[in-house]
Parts: sequence; C-alpha cells; structure tokens
Amino acid sequence: MLKLFTILIFLTSLGSLEYTTSNESLYDIKIEGIDGNTIDLNQYRGKKILFVNVASKCWFTYQYDQLQELYTTYKEKLVIIGLPCDQFRNQEFGSALEIKTFCRLNYGVDFPLTSKIEVKGKNQHELYQWLTMKSKNGKKNSSVKWNFQKYLIDEKGELIDVFYSFTKPMSKKITKLI
Repeated sequence: MLKLFTILIFLTSLGSLEYTTSNESLYDIKIEGIDGNTIDLNQYRGKKILFVNVASKCWFTYQYDQLQELYTTYKEKLVIIGLPCDQFRNQEFGSALEIKTFCRLNYGVDFPLTSKIEVKGKNQHELYQWLTMKSKNGKKNSSVKWNFQKYLIDEKGELIDVFYSFTKPMSKKITKLI
C-alpha cells in the first residue's frame, strides 16, 4: 500500500511539473520596440493583440493599409504589433529608422512596431516560439510561412488563431473575432 501511495505522489508531481512548464504566459515575453525601448505586453492585458511579421518590400506590404484601418477601427479593444522580419527573401533589409519612416510616411502606421526579429529557425524569437508551439501556447502548433502572417491573441493572453498571409486584415475571418 505504501508503494502505491508513493507512486501516486510521484506521478502527481510529474503532472504538476509538466503543467508549470507548458502554457507559459505571453505577458512574460519581452520585445524590443523599433525605438529600442522594451514593449511590455502586460500593458495590453484586457485587449486582443494581433501579431504580424511585416516586411517593406513584400508583395503583401499593401496590407499595412488594412492593418492601420483595423487598428484605428478597433483600437479600444485591439492592439496590432508589427514585427519586421528579413527571413523571407530579404524583404525587410532597412534600418529601424528606415522601416519606421517607410511605414509612417507610406501607410500612416501608428501601431507599435518592433525591432527586426527572427520568426523561425535556430534564432527564433521567444515570442514566435510561444506563438508557434502548442507546448507553450496551449492551443496549436504552426509555422511561419511568409511575411504578414497573423496571430490573434485574446484579452487573457491566449492564442485564438493563426491567419496566413493571404488573409487580409479587415477580412471577416479576423474582424468577427474582435
């Protein structure tokens, strides 16, 4: 009987250990803003967040217009964070100032932008590890296929869904979830 009790305690402790290492909080992840300051995701608790890996020289760059429209329309309950990435055919090769200027002058972007990050591979940013791994986000595995892939997070910091590049920011697939 003592052996059975010991085994049960051991198995219970393994289950709690597994629980604490999965479903890490999105809000604990640090991201460097395009101006060099840390973006604290805690400030967005209670709002949905749309993370989008962006690039200035991509065929999908036109989506900046709709991203800004989406942000302007829903800014009371949604924040969009653009994450410049140069991993897809070197389509974001500018400096932070060049990226920021390009986005503001050409598309009126006033939603937060980050410094360049890697969204896949061995140097994948911690945020994208969380977004793409079920073991971290608790919902699903995914991979970043191209620029302007979108990840929607709910008000509690939980992954809602992933939208690939062809899904326009103002599509009903996205707006119905906001």
